Formats: sequence, structure tokens, C-alpha cells
Amino acid sequence: MACKWITQETFDAVVQENMVEFDLEPEEALNEAIQQFESQGVDLTNIIKEVRKQSDESEAAQGHDILQTLESLRQAVNSGSASAFSEILIQFGDQCKQGMGHRYLAGQKSAYPVVLEAWKLSEDDREALLNSLYAMSSLTDGQPDLLEGVGQTMLIHNLEKYSNDAEVTLMAVRLTRHTCLKHEQNRQDLVKAGILRHITAAISNHGADTDVVREACSALRIMTFDDDIRVPFGHAHDHAKMIVLEHGGLKLLIEAAKAFTDNTGVLSELCATISRLCVRNEFCQDVVDLGGLNFMVALLADCIDRQELVKQVLSAIKAIAGNDDVKDAIVNSGGTDLIVLAMSRHFSNAQICEQGCAALAMLALRKPENCKVIMEGGGALAALQAMKVHPNDASVQKHACMVIRNLVSRTQDFSQPILEMGAESLIVQARSTHKDCDDVAKAALRDLGCKVELRELWTGQKGSLVH
Repeated sequence: MACKWITQETFDAVVQENMVEFDLEPEEALNEAIQQFESQGVDLTNIIKEVRKQSDESEAAQGHDILQTLESLRQAVNSGSASAFSEILIQFGDQCKQGMGHRYLAGQKSAYPVVLEAWKLSEDDREALLNSLYAMSSLTDGQPDLLEGVGQTMLIHNLEKYSNDAEVTLMAVRLTRHTCLKHEQNRQDLVKAGILRHITAAISNHGADTDVVREACSALRIMTFDDDIRVPFGHAHDHAKMIVLEHGGLKLLIEAAKAFTDNTGVLSELCATISRLCVRNEFCQDVVDLGGLNFMVALLADCIDRQELVKQVLSAIKAIAGNDDVKDAIVNSGGTDLIVLAMSRHFSNAQICEQGCAALAMLALRKPENCKVIMEGGGALAALQAMKVHPNDASVQKHACMVIRNLVSRTQDFSQPILEMGAESLIVQARSTHKDCDDVAKAALRDLGCKVELRELWTGQKGSLVH
């Protein structure tokens, strides 16, 4: 894995040297520099991999386009007129979206305070405000550390002041998403400032707007992430509870879904978000009581050929099946047959196989009657087929082993039929191929009645505990 870093100036100097000293054409010089640094283990993620422009052969390089635009923006902002910098903000935002290298270089050259000042000056100019939010959103994508207290305050203020404006709301929610992904402190600060109320209100106020609903769902999900490696633990669970208990999140999302029955993209986002919110037993039951289960089962039946949607519905079913009473409701609604059908239709899709197996494993857990329905519906065979199709996918192998284990752990009568399907060799292969599968594969083999070779982790023979 690459672990070394260089500056943009270093990279540009090497490209320039390749052209001047070795007489290479610009494209050749660029490729040579890329290969040279990558061979040395240098991470070029934050580097603009382009030849820096020159005004003519005699002058030094003039810099990358985004820095020239930033300088123009800085001068326009200093004039204090929103009309002077509004269009430049669009150009700057477009250049930021060209790649992480462009955004990183701009951030290193103090772009944030410039865009922040433009944002402040745009308060009463809607067009300039939209362009400021666009530029700030583009700049902070992958760079959430840039946002600070003033930016957080302005973000909340914009969401409140322009709550009925779909375009401003969309851009503000997108900025929220970019600045909260992999940044626990921003999440906590914005939640304390009331961001959850504004994101859920965006769905309530603009429930027919496809872009707003998708963006708001994504932002809500990110508030439930625990993805910042810099903090020992986050508030993901607390945020999920707040979304449900204080802002009616589950009811809001289930009702919103009914307006998009023909929009696969929005429905996928809604199902994915519902999955993230089912963090408590009663929340799973709430989904059923609010009509969410019936909606998802009907959705799975109607959209069985739409892979992305199928994956998210299966994930949502697995999430709500954490409640034992909901397990029974899913099985009684014909959910198991639909899960098996979805897997059978999409055996080539590893993610659908993984989510399908995860859902079946959850439905079978501690539920002998459900195990019977799953067996009769071909669930065990589907799980084993998924293992055959995806031998190198650790997640598929692990969840399929869980299906088998849960089916036989309390119903030994199923062991022989499953063994006759070829389960033992597949599980042994999964155990030997994937370290993550060892425990669950061993448990599945044990409950199937197969001989399991236990690994002796420590014998105590290399030393003594007695002094």
C-alpha cells in the first residue's frame, strides 16, 4: 500500500524536468512521472496529474487552471460585489469536480476562506448563494476538515431561511453530506445545531423532488455512520435514535417511498436509509406497523429484475428481521420465497447473494418453524449455489455458512438433506479460503454433524504461568 506523499510542486517539477532534460513530449513526460512516483510507493491521490501550462517557451509555468480561477475569485470577492464573483464560483466548482487533486490543491492554497467570504456576501442574492453553496460543496467533497464553526452556522441558517426553496435546500443538504462523511466532529456539531430537523424537513417540504429526497436520504444515512478512524467511537446509534424518535424518520421515509413507486433510484435510497435506522427492536416493529414491510415485499415482487433496488430491499428486510416477531411477519408475508427468487434471478450478483443469505440467516435464527419454510422454499439450495458461484467472495461465503448453520442448529432433521446438496465440501472450502469464515464455517460443520478439526491455539508448553 502506498504510504508516501509529495506536493503538487514536486510532481510538476519532475514533469517539467522530464520535458526539459530528457526532451520528452508533454504526455510522455507526465506518464513517466506518474510511473516513477508510483514505483516508489507514492500515493498520487491528491495530485493533479496534468502538465502545468506555460504562457510561452521562455517563461516559467503559470500554474494550474484551478489556481488561476481561485486568484480571480479572490480578487472578485475583495470587491465586495456578489455580481462580480457569482459566475466565477461556478467555474471554480466545476474545476473542483474534475478530481481530488484539484480540490486538494485549492484547499492547500486557502480556497476555503475565499469561498466562505463569497458565501457570506451572497446572503441576500439567491443566485450567488446557490453558486457559493455549489463551490463550497465541490471544494469540501473528500475534504470535510475544511468546514469550521462559521461554515456550520451559515449552513444551518441557509437551511432554515430557505426551507421552502428546493434548489437551495438541495445544495445545502449536499454540502452537509460532503462535510459529514468520515468526519465525526462535524456530525456531532451539526446534530447539536439541529441539522436533523432540517434534513427531515427537506423530505417533508419537497417530497416530490427526486433530487432533494435522494440527497436527504444519503445525508441521514451518513449521520448514522461510524466511519471516522480518528475517533474511538462515534454517536451513530444515538443519531439513528434521534432521527426516529425526535423527527419521525421511519414514518417519513415510508410515506415518501409511496410517491416514487416507479423510481428505482429513489426507492433504493429510501430502503438503504430505513436499514440504517432500525437500530432498536421496537424500530423494526414500527416499520411493520407503519406498512413498511408490506410495501417492501410488494416492491421486491414488482421490481425483481432491478438489481440495485433488490439489493437494498433485501438489506432492509434483513435489518428489520432483528426483531423475532418481525421474523414471523416476514415469513408469513411470503418474504422467504421472494428472497430465494431474487437470489435465483441474480446469482451472478455477489451483493444480492450476500444480502439474500444475510436475510435468510436472520430469519432462520432461533426460529425452527421459519427454518422449515426456508428449507421447503429452496433457501438452503440457494445459499449453497451462491457459494458455488462466488467462491472468492468472503462475505457471500460467510453469510451462506450462517444460513446453513442457523437452519440445522435447532432442527437436526435438515442436516442430511443439506449434506446431500454438497454442503460439507463447500463449507470446508470456504473455511480454508477465507479467514473470516473460520468460526461460522466451523459452527456449520459441527451442527451438520461433520467432523471438525479444532485448531489448538495455545498449549502452554513454551512457558509457565507459575513463578
